Amino acid sequence: MSVGQNRLGKAFTNIAFIAAACLWVSTALLRADSDVYLTGVPDYTWYAGCFGTACGNLMGYWDRHGMQDFYTNGMAPLNDSGPNIAIRAMWASRAGYYGRPANKPGHIDDYWNYYNSDFSFSYESTDPDPYVLAGRQEHAPDCVADFVGISQRRWTNMNGECDGNIDAYSFVYWDIKGNRRTNYTPSVIAGTPARDIQSGLREWAKYCGYDADVFTQLADFNPQVPVVVPPRGFSFENLKAEINAGYPVLVFLQEYTQYSRPVGNMTRANPEIHGMLIYGYQEYPDFGINYVRYRTSWGSGDNVSSAWGSSIWQAGMPARGFIAFHPKPKVRNVLRNGATVTLNWDGPSSQLYDAINQTTASVHRYQVETTPRLNPSAWTRVGSPTTQLSATLSDCCGDMAFFRVRLLGPGE
Repeated sequence: MSVGQNRLGKAFTNIAFIAAACLWVSTALLRADSDVYLTGVPDYTWYAGCFGTACGNLMGYWDRHGMQDFYTNGMAPLNDSGPNIAIRAMWASRAGYYGRPANKPGHIDDYWNYYNSDFSFSYESTDPDPYVLAGRQEHAPDCVADFVGISQRRWTNMNGECDGNIDAYSFVYWDIKGNRRTNYTPSVIAGTPARDIQSGLREWAKYCGYDADVFTQLADFNPQVPVVVPPRGFSFENLKAEINAGYPVLVFLQEYTQYSRPVGNMTRANPEIHGMLIYGYQEYPDFGINYVRYRTSWGSGDNVSSAWGSSIWQAGMPARGFIAFHPKPKVRNVLRNGATVTLNWDGPSSQLYDAINQTTASVHRYQVETTPRLNPSAWTRVGSPTTQLSATLSDCCGDMAFFRVRLLGPGE
């Protein structure tokens, strides 16, 4: 090595040391004012579509947190590896797999051109669905992907944007003015049945015996959202409110200028998209930066996050909009033993972890109410609010009474 090379090497060493020191200082200074996230969120690997997997993470989460009938093969696992792989049937059923009879076609059989393995499948196929080519009746919806329309090649001119859905793809009917759409069902203009992710999630909940409210809204930083006063679009404060209230949120990634594209024999097929599940956030107010934590739908583990805003999040795409799913409580049984009444119910039961203070809090609270008659009703509170999914009441309600369980809102 020459003297010049030696000096150059020392110079690079010094530069590297300075860079490392600056990195250490900036990391030390960049401390979050808040870092909270929901615990017990599944992290499944990609199977039969990104939004199928994201919805699987969502429904697996709720199965683990108070809504035990979303997955009927025990409690939903936190991953889909090894013996846990049967969880995939919750969002994409298939003949001969995970306990399904070999002669009973499911989602994969009816809507994917082929699915040989996790490494060989008809991604983005524009061919007619297999049940159409075979001239047979499609199966009745029985998994999440069926209800939200994934891979179902039956619709044209969806919301004036594209035709679809090609294999692995799905769609949302957004309000392009940035307004929130709650419990929206698209019209049949694009084809029947009328399905998208929002309407499909509600129908899936009903299929499982529950009710739910679902809303969609474009991001506030989406350039498609008009700049008006008051501002429109789903904001970071809205996201915080959802997480703080115990509700993970689906995020829909899509290029802002691509609403369709030519694929195979289609000129206006689905644009490129990606779906993920947000379960937490971080705030750095001194630096004007906020982050969201999410499951990538690729089984990527914890600590995967992106800055709130219109930059790239994952899969080379920004966030277009958000989908919130709020399952409602359901009384499972009421047992009376003399003057004592015990109620058991299903309902949201989230745990929120504060990483700054290292505390965990139960988010959802319930109140039992009773009335001696239904028409007219006279509902009154009985017992104290609880975070549990059961309550035992003593010396209440007389010889005849009706009961309900109400999920309390913030401050109640």
